[in-house]
Amino acid sequence: MAEPVTAEDLRRLRWQCRRGMLENDVILARFLDRHAGTLERETLGHLRTLLEFGDNELWDLICGRAACPDARLSPTLQMLREA
Repeated sequence: MAEPVTAEDLRRLRWQCRRGMLENDVILARFLDRHAGTLERETLGHLRTLLEFGDNELWDLICGRAACPDARLSPTLQMLREA
């Protein structure tokens, strides 16, 4: 069984999701609002990897203007797009 994501993990993730670009902030906040209760640790790790991208790079990935550099990130990226 996968280790659950804790309330502390989510608190830190919410803080990390605060970006310099409003569009990213909105998408990331919606993502967390929708998935916070069911987020798996693997998805949490993928989201943290995506957060390492700059604002414009992340926005291009979310909008589909740039190809996902790692296929393992694709499901999490799709979840962001659906948020």
